[in-house]
Parts: sequence; C-alpha cells; structure tokens
Amino acid sequence: MIRNFLKRLYLVFIFILLYAPILTLIVLSFNSSRTRAKWGGFSLKWYSELFQNEQILQALYNTLVIALLSSLIATIIGLMAAIALNSMNYRMRTFWMSMVDIPMLNAEIVTGISLMMLFVAVGNLLSFAGIAEGITFGFWTILIGHITFNLPYVVLSIMPKLKQINISTYEAALDIGASPLYAFYKVVLPDIMPGVFSGFLLAFTLSLDDFVITHFVKGPGFDTLSTKIYTEVKKGIKPEMYALSTLMFVSVLVLLMIVNRKPKEQKNAVRR
Repeated sequence: MIRNFLKRLYLVFIFILLYAPILTLIVLSFNSSRTRAKWGGFSLKWYSELFQNEQILQALYNTLVIALLSSLIATIIGLMAAIALNSMNYRMRTFWMSMVDIPMLNAEIVTGISLMMLFVAVGNLLSFAGIAEGITFGFWTILIGHITFNLPYVVLSIMPKLKQINISTYEAALDIGASPLYAFYKVVLPDIMPGVFSGFLLAFTLSLDDFVITHFVKGPGFDTLSTKIYTEVKKGIKPEMYALSTLMFVSVLVLLMIVNRKPKEQKNAVRR
C-alpha cells in the first residue's frame, strides 16, 4: 500500500516538474497586466497584439514553409536512400548506416558551424569563378540545413519497415507484368507508408523546433520563430511570447491527440 502510494506520489511530482512551467505560461498569457508579479484580470489582449505583430507572423510563416518543404524533400530523399541501403549487402549497409548515424551523434552546434563554413566556402568558389558574388544567407541556406539534419531521422524511420516487407510479393508483381516502379508504388509503398509518415512527422517537428543550426545559417533580416523568440527575449520577455508559446503548445497537443486516436479507431474497426 505504502509502496504504491510512493510510486503515485513520485509520478505526480514528475508531472508537476514537467507541466507546471507550461501551465504558468498559459495562465500568464491571459493576464491583462504586463508584469508577471500581478494578476490584472482575464484578458485576450496579448493574443490580439500577437496577431497584429507582423514580424512574428512573418517568422511563423517562414517557419511553417521551411518545415513543410524541408520535411517533404527530406522524406523523398530519405525514402530513396533507405531503398538503396536496403538493397546493399550487409557489410556495405553497415558502413553507410554508420555514416547516416554520425549527424545525429554530432552536437547541433558542430553541424551548424560546419554548414555555415560550407556555404561560405561555396560562396567564395562561386565568387572566384565569376559565377556569383557569394551565397546570400537566408531562406535557401536554412532550407538546405534543415534537409541535411532531417535526413538521418527519415532514413531510420523507414528502414525497419523495409526490412519487414515480404520481397516475394514485389517479385510476384514483376512476374505478372508490372513494371518495377508500378510494383513499388502498388506493393511496397503501402507497406512502408507508416514509416514514411512517421519520418515526415519527425522531420517536420525537428524543423519547427530547431534553433542552433538555423542561428548559424540564417541571414540578417530573415527569422524563424525560434530565432525571433530568442531575439525578443534578449530585449525582455514580452507577454505576446506567452500567447505564442501557448498556441504552439495547444497545437502540438491537439495533433498528438488526433494521431493517438487514429490507431485506437483502427483497432476498434478491426475488432468489429
């Protein structure tokens, strides 16, 4: 009895540590007073000012566009890379999978500085060759950077699904006259789609959350939400940041509830 009570108490304590700061932030986002030490009454004032702040809205737009494009491109490239790796022999596959793991084991600051130096070096080569006057840091450098660090996670999400498929069904489709591309689209892709979708969602989430790499490869005047919040916090925390953080938390929470509800609905449908 006492042991079970202590387990529950410990679990409650952990949840308090995890969610108390978030709940405090949510409460402060509805505080009409600018100071955090005084409750001025319930208000949606900071949400209204948030949607009138063009800089934050532009940063949100940049973040969503980069996250969608980088995750989509990384998923396509990662799918092709996973198929190529799966077709290799054990020794070659082990070697290349080790290469795939390195970007994830590296500290993000190492990846960020490496990408920045790479862009500078390529810009110098283009300038020396007279092709262009260097590389302008901004949207495209951030997009390439996000694709780079998203790729390993996509590959590792798809590889287990590829190992689970029955190659005989693919070969049977080829035997009855299907082209390799059509057989892949009709036989292999539906089986590995959960892994592809998981890789896409993981890449999208990582892209939304990234700050370190974005900080090193972004140019002046171009911000994502993470870099914009960092810049604003250095000037002093504004109540609009509470409202923005609350909306981001609620959006992620709703998305998780939807994703976790679908498997339950599928299980219930199978039982019926």
